[in-house]
Formats: sequence, structure tokens, C-alpha cells
Amino acid sequence: MAKLTKKQKEALSKVDYSKLHSLSEASTLVKEISTANFDESVDIAVRLNVDPRKANQMVRGVVTLPHGTGKDKKVLALVTPDKEQEAKDAGADYVGLDEYLEKIKGGWTDVDVIITMPAVMGKLGPLGRVLGPRGLMPNPKTGTVTMDIAKAVSDVKAGKIDFKVDKSGIVHAAIGKSSFDAEKLAGNARELLTTLVKLKPSVVKGAYIKTINLSPTMGPAISIDTKRFTEQ
Repeated sequence: MAKLTKKQKEALSKVDYSKLHSLSEASTLVKEISTANFDESVDIAVRLNVDPRKANQMVRGVVTLPHGTGKDKKVLALVTPDKEQEAKDAGADYVGLDEYLEKIKGGWTDVDVIITMPAVMGKLGPLGRVLGPRGLMPNPKTGTVTMDIAKAVSDVKAGKIDFKVDKSGIVHAAIGKSSFDAEKLAGNARELLTTLVKLKPSVVKGAYIKTINLSPTMGPAISIDTKRFTEQ
């Protein structure tokens, strides 16, 4: 087991593991325990009372974080020539079609999000083995397959993220950076949690959200009171 540094020990000492914090408290505390020499991501993990193996309990969706993610996501727009200028004007980092399809076939995936059009999806099918495991395959449900290319690109650049419950029933998402104000972190977390509540499967009985934890990339997790997550 790796030996804890002085900073890590100090961070651990600030977390009361017997306490469930309000979202505001957790957002303030997560900044205090961010001790790395870089601007750490702040991650949220929400354990849901669902069985993802059942189609009617799969929870996935998109949300636009009101204060952004703190990361400039690299966007590839795979579009026909008539849509290229629209994508460029909206801020896409890479725009084109066949040349990028060839690059992806060769293993290139140096982007965060791929946005495309319905007519192009047929060409992406053979690339599923490359894009699927990396979470890059466009999907109409996440707004990345659309004719409104400009809006899709702008939304991603503004802080739109997609999420999906994993096989353990947990939704993981980065909701900002440790340099964010606590209020902004809380606002982003609240937006995601509100969206998750709206997506509650009708077949779920009892408590839907089981646990919520907030943590910096290199720090310990802070437990949040699930009954109080909408508090200011």
C-alpha cells in the first residue's frame, strides 16, 4: 500500500466519514481537500437503485452543466460538405468526413465528442469496435446525431455532457474543476441530480438514489445526504 503524503493525510483528516453533508457543504469541502499541484477535476458518483441489465431500468441521458465542465472538449464533426462551414462556425475542432473516417480506421481517436448527421451514421457502423469502447459512437439519444450541427457543437462546448449508469448501478460524471467556486460546483451537481431524478424508471420502487459522493481527482470521497441534495 502506497504511503500517504502529508497533504493526503491532511485532506483525509478534514473529512468526517460519519457525516452526511449537504451539497453546499460538500462543494466547499471538496475544494479544501484538493491538494494536487494541478487543477483537479471534481467528480460525482451517484449510486442508483436500478438493475442496468434490464432494459427498463437503464438510465442514460444528457445534461448541460450551467457553469461548464472547466474542460475545452475537442469536437469532431463528421458532416457532408454543405454542413462543414456550419460546424466550423460553431467551434468544432475538426470538420470533415472521409479523411477522418480513414484516420479513425487507423486508430485515431484524439477527440472527446463526435457529432454527425443521420445520413452519415451508415458509414460509422464499421467503426463501432474503435469508437464504442471509447464512448465516442454518436447517438441520437445524446444529441450527437442531428441535422442541427451548430447547436450540437455549441452545446458540447458550453458544458453539455452525456452520462450512463454503469453495470454496478453507478453514474459517474465530472462536474467541474477544483478552481471553481463552491456555488458553481453545487449548481452543476444539482443540475445533474435533478436530471437523474427526472429519468427515474417507473418500475423502481423505494429509494431511487442510494448514495451520492463528491471527490477531487486525487482526494477522498465526501458523502452527501441524498434527502438534502436540492438544498441551496
